[in-house]
Amino acid sequence: MSKNSDRRSALDFMPVKKNLTQLRRAAAACEGCPLFANATQTVFGAGAAAARLVFVGEQPGDQEDRAGKPFIGPAGQLFDAVLAEVGLERKAVYVTNIVKHFKWIPRGKRRLHAMPTAREVDACRPWLEAEIAAIEPDLIVCLGATAAQGILGREFRVTRQRGEICERPGGPSVLATFHPSAILRAPDEAARHAMRRGFVHDLKSAAKFLQRHSVAQRERHKKRV
Repeated sequence: MSKNSDRRSALDFMPVKKNLTQLRRAAAACEGCPLFANATQTVFGAGAAAARLVFVGEQPGDQEDRAGKPFIGPAGQLFDAVLAEVGLERKAVYVTNIVKHFKWIPRGKRRLHAMPTAREVDACRPWLEAEIAAIEPDLIVCLGATAAQGILGREFRVTRQRGEICERPGGPSVLATFHPSAILRAPDEAARHAMRRGFVHDLKSAAKFLQRHSVAQRERHKKRV
C-alpha cells in the first residue's frame, strides 16, 4: 500500500451536502481505509434523522455486513430488548458504528470479529462526526470501549467511567456503557446478568437525562416568551 493510500480517510469521500441521505450514499463508495476490501458493503447508521439520542457501537458484525443494516444480529436483539425495557423506541433513536466496515478473520467457514486499529477508527471517524452534526442529538451513548475512546479519547476507560454523563463544550453530552456483544460474551450466567443489569441502569440514566434536558429546554423557552 502506498504512503498516499495510508493517509486516506473518509474525508476523501465526503459529499458537499452533508444530510444523512447524501452521507449514506457517499459512504457506500468509501475506500478510506483497507477494511472496505474484505467487507461485503458499508454499513451506515440508521434511525430517526432528528433523534435526540444516538447510539454508537464499534463496527458491524457478520449479519450486519451481509444485510447492510446496523445492530440486527444477536447483539442487536439484546439491544432492542433493553431499549424496550427502559421505555425507549428503536425507531426514535439513531444507531451507528464508529467503523462502517466489518473487520474479520476467517475461522473455517466462519468470519470472526477482529478489533479495528486506531488508524482504522481515525480514518472512519469523519462519517460519525458528520452523522452527529446532521442529527444534532442531545446525548450520545457509546457502546463499548472502542466507541468511547474514539469519541472521548484513548485515556477513557469504560471499566472506571461507565454510566457517567460527560459534558462536552459545543457538542452533545456522552455516556459510555457496555456493548451488548460483550454481555453475550460474558464468561458465565452470573456475569451476563450483572452486565445486563448495568446496561439497563445506564440506558435508564440516558432516558432520564433526555427527560431533564427536555424540561430545561421548556423552561428556557418560557423565559424567552
